[in-house]
Amino acid sequence: MIHQRIGWGMVSLCVAIVSGGCSQKRETTSPEVSNITESVYASGKVKSKNQYSVFTTVSSILDERLVNEGDAVREGQPIAILRNATAQLEKENAKLASRFADLNDNKEKLHELRINVDLAKDKLNVDSLLMVRQNNLHRQNIGSQVEWEQRKLAFETSRAAYRSALIRYHELKRQLKLSAQQAQITYNIANQQLGDFTIKSKVTGRLYAWLKEKGELVNAQTPLAVIGDAEDFVLELAIDETDIERIQINQTALVTLGSYPDSVWQATIQKIYPMMNERSKLFTIEAVFKRLPRAVYPHLTAEANIIIQRKEKVMLIPRNYLVNDSMVLLQTGGYRKVKCGLRDYQKVEIISGLDLTDVLTKPQ
Repeated sequence: MIHQRIGWGMVSLCVAIVSGGCSQKRETTSPEVSNITESVYASGKVKSKNQYSVFTTVSSILDERLVNEGDAVREGQPIAILRNATAQLEKENAKLASRFADLNDNKEKLHELRINVDLAKDKLNVDSLLMVRQNNLHRQNIGSQVEWEQRKLAFETSRAAYRSALIRYHELKRQLKLSAQQAQITYNIANQQLGDFTIKSKVTGRLYAWLKEKGELVNAQTPLAVIGDAEDFVLELAIDETDIERIQINQTALVTLGSYPDSVWQATIQKIYPMMNERSKLFTIEAVFKRLPRAVYPHLTAEANIIIQRKEKVMLIPRNYLVNDSMVLLQTGGYRKVKCGLRDYQKVEIISGLDLTDVLTKPQ
């Protein structure tokens, strides 16, 4: 009997709950005429125009920072010095080698061979004249065959000696010239490598941040500083891959910044990067402010609604009154199929299926 009473009590309680739920009044609405804007959401950050991370091509120790964070810099201006004792010694060594191999400092060697060439040429001229005389005598049957052959041999020996001296002269000149060029190239390389220890700005702008302290190790894998334009800024925004085909150059974006939560800034899409990030499945786009905020800094967070299209004076209903994205529930009972147009986060355009006198019930 106890169990029976408990069972009937539970039934009574359930009936009361159902009855109370059924008696609650459902929310209703009617279509209204207003404006609607379709947009795509994007998030990202502010970047200085021409902003880049400063890297070094050598591994060394940061010896001196020549500018402070926030300072203006010029293109080509040195901003940091790296420790370069070994590089300085290599430069001096290459400089000495270049001087030793310089063509002007080796003129004596060439002069010596030039003298040998001239002597060999003079001897060749003398032996040539003697050979001509001996030939004339030989044709007149004056003198012996042995004398003629000796004179001929002397002439040929002098000619070979002259050619050999001339070859040695030109070969030495070529070698000295090559050695001088190689030494100069080695010196230029050493000088260039020494220049790598002086870090210079690539743009005219502002140094926004030092990422390394004095005395820290720097290398080609880690950035040293961040530099960018001092007055021009751009928005770097991320777009979902499902929305990228709707984004076009010159579209307007309504932007809110983390430092200005109650203000909306207009920007224009100026660049769409064509490659998607495989990990995040996002595309990157850039936009420029139509009017800059009073104070703006790199890496401020930004949210944007990129306007795809806008319509004025159209019939709208709340989006949460749609059933399966194609029907509405009438207050009089029953569902009606509707044709939808533009949508935003709260409203949806009704192209056909309703009029302004219809009353809709919010679906559960």
